[in-house]
Amino acid sequence: MKFKILSSFLILFVSFSFISPQKPNPEITISELRQHIAFLASDEMKGRKPGTAEDKLVASYIQEQFKRYGLKLSGNKGFQPVHLVAGVELGVHNALTIEGRELKLMDEFIPLSFSESATLISKLSFVGFGYNINNDTNSWDDYEGVDVSGNWVLILNGEPKQEGRANPFEEFSALRTKVLTARDHGASGVLFVNSVLKSKEDELPELAYDKVESTAGIPVIHIDRKSADLFLSKLNYSVEILENEMNEYKKPHSFALDVEVKGVTELFLKRVESQNIIAMVKGSDPLLKNEYIVVGAHYDHLGMGGQGSGSRNPDIIAVHNGADDNASGVAGVIELAGKFQSIRKELKRSIVFVAFTGEEMGLLGSRKFVESELFANSNIKAMINFDMIGRMNKETLALLIGGSGSAVESDSLLNLSANKYGFKLKLSPEGYGPSDHASFYAKDIPVIFISTGPHADYHTSLDDIDKIDFEGQRKVLWFSYDLIKELAASAQPLTFKDAGPKERSSSGSYKITLGIMPDFAAGDVKGLRVEVVRKGGPAYQGGMLDGDIITALNGLAVGNIYDYMNRLKKLNKGDSITVDVLREGKTEVLIIQL
Repeated sequence: MKFKILSSFLILFVSFSFISPQKPNPEITISELRQHIAFLASDEMKGRKPGTAEDKLVASYIQEQFKRYGLKLSGNKGFQPVHLVAGVELGVHNALTIEGRELKLMDEFIPLSFSESATLISKLSFVGFGYNINNDTNSWDDYEGVDVSGNWVLILNGEPKQEGRANPFEEFSALRTKVLTARDHGASGVLFVNSVLKSKEDELPELAYDKVESTAGIPVIHIDRKSADLFLSKLNYSVEILENEMNEYKKPHSFALDVEVKGVTELFLKRVESQNIIAMVKGSDPLLKNEYIVVGAHYDHLGMGGQGSGSRNPDIIAVHNGADDNASGVAGVIELAGKFQSIRKELKRSIVFVAFTGEEMGLLGSRKFVESELFANSNIKAMINFDMIGRMNKETLALLIGGSGSAVESDSLLNLSANKYGFKLKLSPEGYGPSDHASFYAKDIPVIFISTGPHADYHTSLDDIDKIDFEGQRKVLWFSYDLIKELAASAQPLTFKDAGPKERSSSGSYKITLGIMPDFAAGDVKGLRVEVVRKGGPAYQGGMLDGDIITALNGLAVGNIYDYMNRLKKLNKGDSITVDVLREGKTEVLIIQL
């Protein structure tokens, strides 16, 4: 206990030793940018994972910086609570018995993170790779001629061997996709086992949260090949023999097994609380001070990395410091806050500065901000988002700008500032993008996303302070200062303009879209909550409303974003489909033309 208390005090000392007692310099300085990033990206902060003790220390540091500059703190002393899920944990009741043989947890079996907590005693069927594919380029049905209703099914984690580069099975091979297919055929539980091609060493997967709270609806367990081979050997089979046979003849081989399986799964979501940090520079115009420019950056990162963290090297457990992503953006927000506080009398509109949490987990902090309407969305006239502004390419001087098409006036404003600093702007007009500005664009707010771009250290443990170009970062912030000042001081606000869909762009495997923005932060909702219905899209034309919860497409259940995406794969442009939605507690059936 004494060691834990001492450690807490040491961390607290480290965190606030960066805060000088002197009044801060309101100018944007390299020394202060370095100070902020040195703290935010220090090893002591352990990668700023939301919900941790270090997350709270980082939030307190940012709040303290806003206070020192004299900004008005919003929310609860500058904090806005954000509830999120940090991971998944096994309960004490997890067991698996096959033909009377009890398997060892974490050695011979492990429940998957999206498994339902349940108990199932039933017979088992082998269904190959678990596909039900029938399209123009591929036909493979592992369920043909096999009745799996109410049973466990054994599915190979992997896909058939491919000779060329094209892989017709890729879009159907995710484990959630295979479980959904099993459910559609009446299965009540799934056992996965690694194919030899997938994993020669046959390692069980780690228990990694996939950032979706809803479960698969049935128990899902991964077992090792040795355990599977014990009962397959009664029919003179093994996993390898069956896999080789299907690869040789290029067709399924499924059959019922006279095997009884008793499985018990118990998993819990690890729910934590993090926080946005919010402060304001009040405008001086009697009327326009009630209009706002939001300037933000996310301060969370990937913690220690590992499976399910978002790290591009998930097998490496090490501090993911995130100096560029996104300590650089947060440092910029702090410095801009101080600068604008010093010239507040020159501003007509108010400027709200926000450090968002949960961006790496699905824009959770920014979603919370716009949904709470702490500042009415109708009064937010623009949102400027910084995400990775510390690695300027000195040869190209390229500055990436997203959302340039989300306001009528954006291009002229951006080019005016760029010419002054010699930047070569790479404009992307789409308002939707992979960072917090997307939450604002979804509410019809003009957005400008500023970044110096990705690099090889992105989402790895190598994103450290020694690689930050502080002079380039300061230059980006002076460019941004001119832009934000114009927005806050101008008599006329930006004019919002639709700039692409308010949802993730569909990949090549998706032939259609409903025209919605799913709510990835809807919590434990049985279905898919619709955050925004895009005007003019198929869902809008069919009468879908913001806040509807999609529970089925064409009568097939939708329990989460994975179910929804997999249902879309089987639809075609021109189809007329039914969509069941839950609206104010009642089920509505919509007919939507795609």
